[in-house]
This record gives sequence, C-alpha cells and structure tokens, in this order.
Amino acid sequence: MTLKKTTISLRLSSLKRDDSGLAIIEFAYSLPVLMILFMAGLEVANLAIAHMRVSQMAMLVADNASRVRKSIDEANINQIFIGAETASGSLKFKANGRIFLSDLEPNGLASPNTGQYIRWQRCWGDGNFTSSYGVTNDGKTNSSMSTGMGPGTTAATKISAADGTAVMFVEVAYNYQPLISNAIFGNKVIRYTSAFNVRERTDQAITNAGSPAATVASC
Repeated sequence: MTLKKTTISLRLSSLKRDDSGLAIIEFAYSLPVLMILFMAGLEVANLAIAHMRVSQMAMLVADNASRVRKSIDEANINQIFIGAETASGSLKFKANGRIFLSDLEPNGLASPNTGQYIRWQRCWGDGNFTSSYGVTNDGKTNSSMSTGMGPGTTAATKISAADGTAVMFVEVAYNYQPLISNAIFGNKVIRYTSAFNVRERTDQAITNAGSPAATVASC
C-alpha cells in the first residue's frame, strides 16, 4: 500500500512539473489578439495606399489637363480620364469614386462682381458625389467666387487664375473599399484636390471635334 501511494505521489509530482503543453496554451490565448493586430495592420497599409493613389490621381488629371496645348477637346478629356482609371490600380475607383475637372478663369467683370468662374466642368466615375467647390458657370455673372476655388475661406488659401490664363482644378472623392472589413475605419471617404496652371494654351473653350460616342465628361 505504501509503495502504491508513493508511486501515485511521484506521478502527481511529475505531472505538476510537466510544462510541455504550456507554449501551445499560451499561443491559443494570444492568437485572437495577434490576428486582430495582423488584420488591423493590413487595413492601415491598405488605407495608406488608397490615400496615395487618390492623391496621385488628382495630381495626374490636373497636370495632364494643363499640358494640352492650343485647344482642349472632349477627346483629350476622355484620354485623361482613361489614364486616371489606369492609375487607380485595384481601388475599384470607377464604381466608388468621382473626379471633377474644372476650368477656372477670371470672370472679366468689373467691381463689385470681380472674381473667378468655372468655364466648364467634366466628371468621371460612378460614385455618388457632388463637387464641394462649384459647378459650370458658377461665378460667371457675379462675385460668388471672388476669392477663388478650393478649400479654405480666404483668397490666400484658395486657387485663382491670373488674367489671360486658366487653372485646371481637380477634386477627387472616393468611398474607401476596405481590404478586410469596414469595422476598423467605418465608411470612410477620401478626398484630394490638385491644381495646375495651363501651359501655353490660349483658347480655353472646350471643343468636341471628334464627337466621341461615349462622353464621360458630363457632370
């Protein structure tokens, strides 16, 4: 009997000291936390990439539109937006975003109606957005755009075109598409603007010489 008790005691003591499964148990407890951190890291990286691409699209469209020489045509606009779609990569931008390309010029009116106006505006993308800064003909006959166009509240923080020229002003809005789930950032909208002075072009009116069958330009 004493030998049996001793054997049992030794086995219990050995079991008490056995930590061979401790690492697995600790890993099982920490796995949910590690998975959450891993998914959050992927989502943060995906959001950063989306911000970068939307910003680059705004700059690309404004830059390319400003480089068109002599005169600008609807065909040029179509090509510019095709380039933007290519630059959007895997964002699924066309279904979830919208680009607003505006021609901003001085309205040529005397005081008190002096200011800027939107001569024409073209859009691309199926996202449910409206421009935050104006539509075609805004400021044409009044001083509603006296301080210019863009974010900010004063002339010093807004964009204006000099006399005899124009500015290509671009606003891009995009409904962020999460990589994993929108539970991390919610329904997030990414917006960027960009503006470039027109180079060389003296005729700012938009033409439609080629009469493209599908005009992606109407807002």
